[in-house]
Amino acid sequence: MNTNVDIVFSEAVQGFLKGDFSHLAPLFENSTDGSACAVIKWYEAGLFANEQAALDEAFTCACFNGCLPVVEYLLARGTSPSGGASTGLDALHWAANRGQLDVFRLLIHHEAALETRSSHGSTALGTAIWSALNEPQPNHLQVIDALLEAGAQLGAVAYPTGNGPIDEVLRRYPV
Repeated sequence: MNTNVDIVFSEAVQGFLKGDFSHLAPLFENSTDGSACAVIKWYEAGLFANEQAALDEAFTCACFNGCLPVVEYLLARGTSPSGGASTGLDALHWAANRGQLDVFRLLIHHEAALETRSSHGSTALGTAIWSALNEPQPNHLQVIDALLEAGAQLGAVAYPTGNGPIDEVLRRYPV
């Protein structure tokens, strides 16, 4: 690879490992000429071969940012649906937090672990409920419902009642 690509890749690796996910979002966008995004180009060029932790975090970053084509691409090549968790949250937690419903459903389809605890001690369901209350996104209720439908354990989550739409979803799944 050329030096500019090496420098950008090296900086991206550091960003993935630090959890600079919003800042790194452009790396998941296809080029204006329609060619693959930087992350896929780097993967195909073998740059991640000795950077497994960075690849896992790049996957989690793709989930955070809702980059479904990159998530699909990496899952098809054997990336764990849990991704990396150096930020304290894994791929499923971040997809839940951000309300990334399509990514979230894909992770569930690939059997991402539902009961993994984040650094905050919360499962993906707990993260989704907290996020729906504190950082609401349009798809949070559907994410909560999809988690419960997939078998997430409501009894493992502490949540405040009196939150209308969330309570309505949770009532459909007895503890």
